[in-house]
Formats: sequence, structure tokens, C-alpha cells
Amino acid sequence: MSRKHKRQEIIIEQLTIESLGNEGVAIARNEEGIVHFIKHAAPGDIIKAEIRHKKKRYAEGIIREIIVPSTIRIEPLCSHAGTCGGCSWQHIGYEHQLYWKKQHTIDVFDRIGKIPYNHIADTLPSPQQEYYRNKMEFSFGSSKWLTEDQIASGEDLKKDFAFGLHIPGRFDKILDIEACYIQPKAGNAILELLRNKALDFSISAYNPRSHTGFLRTLLIRSTLAHNELMSLLITQTPKEENEFLFLEWWKNEAKQLIPEITSLATVENNSLSPIAQGEITFLDGSPYITEQVLGINYQISPFSFFQTNSYQLPDFLKSIISQADISRHDTVWDLYCGAGTISFPIAQKAKHCIAIELSQSSINDAKNNQTINNVDNIEFHCFDLHKKQAIEFLHTLSKPDCIIIDPPRAGINQILLDHLLEIESPKLIYVSCNPATQARDCAILSEKYIITHIQPVDMFPHTAHIESIATLILKS
Repeated sequence: MSRKHKRQEIIIEQLTIESLGNEGVAIARNEEGIVHFIKHAAPGDIIKAEIRHKKKRYAEGIIREIIVPSTIRIEPLCSHAGTCGGCSWQHIGYEHQLYWKKQHTIDVFDRIGKIPYNHIADTLPSPQQEYYRNKMEFSFGSSKWLTEDQIASGEDLKKDFAFGLHIPGRFDKILDIEACYIQPKAGNAILELLRNKALDFSISAYNPRSHTGFLRTLLIRSTLAHNELMSLLITQTPKEENEFLFLEWWKNEAKQLIPEITSLATVENNSLSPIAQGEITFLDGSPYITEQVLGINYQISPFSFFQTNSYQLPDFLKSIISQADISRHDTVWDLYCGAGTISFPIAQKAKHCIAIELSQSSINDAKNNQTINNVDNIEFHCFDLHKKQAIEFLHTLSKPDCIIIDPPRAGINQILLDHLLEIESPKLIYVSCNPATQARDCAILSEKYIITHIQPVDMFPHTAHIESIATLILKS
């Protein structure tokens, strides 16, 4: 005989928000001193929270009512704020976002690094806080995420087609996005046009469980220097008549309807991977767009990596160069160099730059940009620095006066950390998109290095993400 589950009691607590955690979630403590993690709250808020998960040492909840709003709380620009998972701090004034990003950097170096440092500067603000992203990826999905307001409305909503962003933690649920205020304004026109035409043509959206459906992803890339916009529509191979007709419309009319588009393409992707990839067919315009930063031209191909905030990138690079304090006699290594975003401005200051990267496609892009810019003092290598044998390769290179290293979020591989300690470069500039792993790695490097300066940089306004540039000097 089946047994009915007892309905779980809803727990409501009144809390005063004290701070923001390193992942951007707000922190409060109840009368018993139990830590509570609350999404989309602001320090100073007095709230009623519904507790969704309660553990022995902490609890997680959501806001049910704001009794007294914080003085730093503002009205979000976007109607999707708090749902899509992208701009988790849109409800916090920008100057306070900068403050908390600095505090997070201080916190991880104190709590995780546990090593002395001379100075952590104020967070370098982004010159542009809206419409700043030069790359956005929107997904089509056959399972629309309905908000509580939509469910409560009782309307008969179309649930098998959505076009927007993934709900955090749900690979199969898509939040329909009407407008996104961190991408170029023309991107919102493309969103509206594609959604309406797909519905007009009765086109199916991709289902990640059954791997059926035609429309998968829209990728938008743009540049400031030349005001270029690349729009790539990623689909499965067309089979139905309406799918072929839809692609004909995209080819013949999309660019006319949205003249800001300078490069138009389709991409066929029948793989099970959710990553934007596949065979590209350019329909109109160039197969790349070009950004110019600090006098360097960077050709950007559809799937290549490039920093996503072109407004902040010049100041970000200037900060790296300033902390490196490079002279015309110096040899500089750029590790995890990618397509050379840091290598080229460094080469303008140094005698010689040696840039190393695992990805061959990134190295190909870098060498292409080297030809375009007529730069002859950079030496690009495709090599896996995580191999134990990499130390033998590094010893064949010119000894560095400075090493610049910009690893992925996971930080520097332990083998490479060992190599850096053996090489003993007089100076290390550690660029990180995750100060927590940066602090961990700096603690290991503190065997031979001291930290003299840390510069937080805001590359992603309205999010908890922060870039950090640390200067390490050899003790001897």
C-alpha cells in the first residue's frame, strides 16, 4: 500500500542581511547564530525568508518579503534579474558592488592564502556597466521555465518553446528572455526577430533529453573599434520543409531587417554536446570580426576566446603592464597566453616575449594576429605546461625577467607551480578570474615569493565575478 508523504512545514524566519559571500549570495545569522545563505538580498536588508534547506551548521533560503530595504538596494534594470542567474547583483548600487568585490579579494587572501600582502587596491571600475558584453550565447529549448508570477496568472502559456538563458542548475530549462541589458542593444532586436519568426514558421526547439528539435543556440559577438556584430545561428541539420524555409529567411532577410549585423552565419551541430560548436557556413560578411585594443588589432573567429568586456579591457591590460613594470631590455614569459591578448601589449614594452598555450587553435589565432600587426618579438609555442617534462622545455627558453600567468578558474596546476618555483623568475604577475584559487596558489608560491600588490578589476558588472592581478617578487 502506498503511503502519502507528510507535507513539509514551511519555515519562515526574520533575518537581517550582514554581508555578501564570495559567490555573491547574501549572508545572515539568526538568533541562534546559524549562518543563512539568501539569494538576491543586499547587506542591510531586513527580510522574511523562506528556508528551503536546513542543515546542522547552516541554512539556505529565499526572500519572501523585504520588511526594510537596504540603503544600497536599487531597482534592477532588467525584469529577469533574480531569475536568469546572470546579473545576480543588479539590485545593488554599482559603487557597493565594487566595495564587495574588494572585500571578497581580501577575504580569500586572509582566509585561504593566510599569507601577508602589502596592499589590495580599490576595485578598478568598468567604464560601462550596461551593454558591455561583446559575446552572448542564447539557447533554444523545448521546456520553458515558468516564473511564480506566470504560474499564478493561470494563463495558457506555450511551454514547448523558449528562447533565452538556462536556469542555474537546470540544463533542460530555458527562461524566455525578452531583453538582456548586458549585451549590445542590437542583440535584443535579434532576439525578438528570431523568436517571432521561429514561431511563425512553427520551428521546433532543441530538447537536450531526447536530442531532437531544430533550433539550438544563437551566438552574438561584437566589437567596439569597428562596430562589428557577428550573428551565428546554431541548428541541427535541417530535415523538414519549414526548417529549410526558415534558414532561407535567415540568409536573405535577417541582415536587411537588422543592419547592425555585419557577419551572418549558420552552424550545424548534431553532437550531444551543449557547447556552441559545429560546421560554420558564412552567409554574408567576414568570417571574423576585428577588435582594436591599445593599438593592437585582434581578429576574432566565431568560437575563439576573447575577453568579454571590451570597454574595460584597455584599463585591465594597462594594469597588468603597470604592475609588471617592464623595460626594453626584459624578456617576458606569457603562460596560458590564449590568442595573445596580453602578449601583444607586453611585446610593445619588452625586448622579447615568449608566449605558451596548450590550445593549437588559439596559437593559430595568435600567429595570425602577429602577422596582421607586424610584430616580430613574440615567440609563440603550443605546449602542455602541466607535464612533468615541461621543465626541460622551459629551461631551453631565454630566462625570464618577468612571468605573466593567466590560468583558468581552477588555478595553476601543481606541476606548473613546481616549475615556477624552480625557474625563479624575479617577478611573477598572476592574473586570475578566481581570487580563491589565486590565493591558494600564492600561498604555495610564498615559499620563494612575496606579494607586493593586488589589483581587483571589475570585468563583469552586476555579477559577483572579479578579476585579480597580483604582483609577486622573488624573496632573494
